[in-house]
Amino acid sequence: MKGSTKVWLVVGAIVLIVILSAVSSYNKIVSADTAADNAFANIDTQLQRREDVIPNLVNTVKGYAAHEKEVFESIAAARAKLAGASTPEDVSNANAELEGALSRLLVVVENYPTLKADTQFSKLMDELAGTENRIAIARKDYNDAVTNYNTRIKKFPSSIYAGMFGFDKKALFKAKPGAETVPEVNF
Repeated sequence: MKGSTKVWLVVGAIVLIVILSAVSSYNKIVSADTAADNAFANIDTQLQRREDVIPNLVNTVKGYAAHEKEVFESIAAARAKLAGASTPEDVSNANAELEGALSRLLVVVENYPTLKADTQFSKLMDELAGTENRIAIARKDYNDAVTNYNTRIKKFPSSIYAGMFGFDKKALFKAKPGAETVPEVNF
């Protein structure tokens, strides 16, 4: 009887260790998943902030460059695409399109020296620059959270539980092609 009790205690201890390991791994994966989702939401928040600044910037430029209709339409279309994006990949692609449209707007601005001196325009450009910095930080934070999550679901024994509970790899927020070259903007 004494030997049988020891066997049951050992088996019980092993089962308890496996259960505690599973619960701990699952909770850590859930925490990392939630952190990545939260970081993505922060990117959305900053993109929304930029989206709120852009119409004011466009309207200010319109007063000076009413004939630049194509640029204004491309910004509007890109903003609509960004507003409808839901996955990190869709957001990244729509964001790249919006950044391209904004670059074309800045080229238009170069042709209007009085616009560059306009106080309202200067304030909006400062706000846009600050927002772009916030977006860059939010992207970095998201990529850090996703890297942590992706690493966690690949490590043993978490990889077993990640597979059992359907935790899949998340995509990083990638820069648009050509982002490594610095654009030249002269005001």
